[in-house]
Amino acid sequence: MPNSDTVNILFIGDIVGKSGRNIVKALLPKLVDQYKVELVIANGENAAGGFGITEKVAAELFSYGIDIITTGNHVWDKKEAVSYIAKEPRILRPINYPEGTPGIGSLIFKTRKSKLVGLINAMGRIFMNILDCPFRITKKEVERIKKETNIILIDFHAEATSEKIAFAFYLDGKVSAIVGTHTHVQTADERILPKGTAYITDVGMTGPENSVIGFNEDEVIEKFLTQMPQKFDVPSTPAVLSAVYIEIDVSSGLARKIDRIMVKQS
Repeated sequence: MPNSDTVNILFIGDIVGKSGRNIVKALLPKLVDQYKVELVIANGENAAGGFGITEKVAAELFSYGIDIITTGNHVWDKKEAVSYIAKEPRILRPINYPEGTPGIGSLIFKTRKSKLVGLINAMGRIFMNILDCPFRITKKEVERIKKETNIILIDFHAEATSEKIAFAFYLDGKVSAIVGTHTHVQTADERILPKGTAYITDVGMTGPENSVIGFNEDEVIEKFLTQMPQKFDVPSTPAVLSAVYIEIDVSSGLARKIDRIMVKQS
């Protein structure tokens, strides 16, 4: 079991719509107790109706016990997010957006047990919007954060598995953990890399299980069949919560354990 020499973090994969929010509300307290979690992070860029995030939805997620919300390419889908994220430091947008973009891409957070944890949100470039280089920018930010804490976690929001794995080896031993988000499909490759960084290619989705990455399957199939514009809805069907539990050594800042979690709604 975790002890005072570790930092115990729960990272929840991309929350999709009301279905995803509801299962977080139902299961998060049990997971926090089970794993003795002192910091809860979740990717929430799809939490508002499947696209984007709003102040109301963010407040709901914070009330359930989520400490920090990360995002990705859908961060600006709701117009109000631009002004809200500019003033809410607990929501991160990818750090490699150009200079002048509202919001912040990293922060140092004090856990419930008063341990300092650095968190960075970065976004990949393969099959995504072309942003600044996530490799160079993130490495520079890691060096800055290490002046205050050597416990650092990165949400790398990216499409290509090759880019995610290369990014992880690039920073292996320099950060505590790198978790992939964006594809909404949990991968079975959680591990601790050779130099001590915990890694998983994709944490997966927290939302309706019987769906196409969170959206109504008939609507998505119609889009594939016709190639015509199609509105996607988040079905209100039983959900699944996808997450990882990460245990980090306080003195070294390196990972001791990463456990993959998938809990289905009963």
